[in-house]
Amino acid sequence: MSNTFSIRSARPADFDQWLPLWEGYNRFYERSVPEEVTRITWARFFDAYEPMHAVVAEHDGRLVGLVHYLFHRNTAMLAPVCYLQDLFTAGDTRGQGVGRALIEAVYERAQAAGSPRVYWMTQESNTTARRLYDGVAEYSGFIQYRRQF
Repeated sequence: MSNTFSIRSARPADFDQWLPLWEGYNRFYERSVPEEVTRITWARFFDAYEPMHAVVAEHDGRLVGLVHYLFHRNTAMLAPVCYLQDLFTAGDTRGQGVGRALIEAVYERAQAAGSPRVYWMTQESNTTARRLYDGVAEYSGFIQYRRQF
């Protein structure tokens, strides 16, 4: 792939090409997402009342990356902050700037929405992604805790 790809908001007709990227993302994180959750998540991207959004990278009519983000309130800021929740690129396009371009697209959209911050998490062991992240953001030093129910 040459470095010519476009970044755009996902469209409802993209589902069939988005789905393998989404499934690849879920496999990478060794998680199983029920089909119903996948379908509802996809629908939320196109619901004007939802704070969730999807952006894709496209090369020669093929989707080669995705990023999902959402806006939420924050107790320390007036404007909603932006959480970059999912980022994934096709294996044959890694290292070609797709991930960086998708992050930059979220930055642009967050700034346009008046959001003062974009943040995300990754696994500590995800060294490949962390090399990219270290170049486009600062490490906050926070550690995540959670309890599943």
